[in-house]
Amino acid sequence: MRTRGFLIASIALLAAALLYLAVFWNPLPQRPIERIVAHGRLPPGTAPRGGDFVLQGPQGPVALADYRGKVVLIYFGYTWCPDVCPTSLSLLAQAIADLEAAERERVQPIFISVDPERDTPARLKEYAPFFHPALIGLSGSREQIAAVASAYGSSYQKQPPNAEGNYAVDHSSATYVVDPQGRLAGSLPHASSPAQIVAFVRQQLAAGEAR
Repeated sequence: MRTRGFLIASIALLAAALLYLAVFWNPLPQRPIERIVAHGRLPPGTAPRGGDFVLQGPQGPVALADYRGKVVLIYFGYTWCPDVCPTSLSLLAQAIADLEAAERERVQPIFISVDPERDTPARLKEYAPFFHPALIGLSGSREQIAAVASAYGSSYQKQPPNAEGNYAVDHSSATYVVDPQGRLAGSLPHASSPAQIVAFVRQQLAAGEAR
């Protein structure tokens, strides 16, 4: 049963990766191999403390406080990320799909771009729902993004551009979990399985009901 579940998850991830490449990978006609820039994964930055924030969403400002009563899953990345972000967001999407319908109503996934120069609200509006309809992509000024990333212990560093002007943004890859009271409950390491994500989310939902 476990093997069958692993196989289904693997097929889902592969399908998501192929669909991602079909939609978002847009190689330049003359030198397509330079389109994907080497990407690195950084360790977490400062000790996470969490906290409220307001960033720009596809329909206007979005505040973390808007989701009181829900478990919020926060992931920092960027839409041009060739590997780490699609993998993490696919696992996150699978975990949300594995929740019961009533549980999904009480969970809000958020993707915060650490590349505000390229990740406009319009691009994030197209990118985030590709992984899951509930996933919201947020951006802001460089100062706003830096402040939120620091509060949640996320680290990132823009790399020098290549000859075509393309660049990578190395970044940490944890998923931060905010409980229904708006407090940082913990973080899930990179490549946490959907089952691990679901278990942690359910733990927070149950704790919220008990309070």
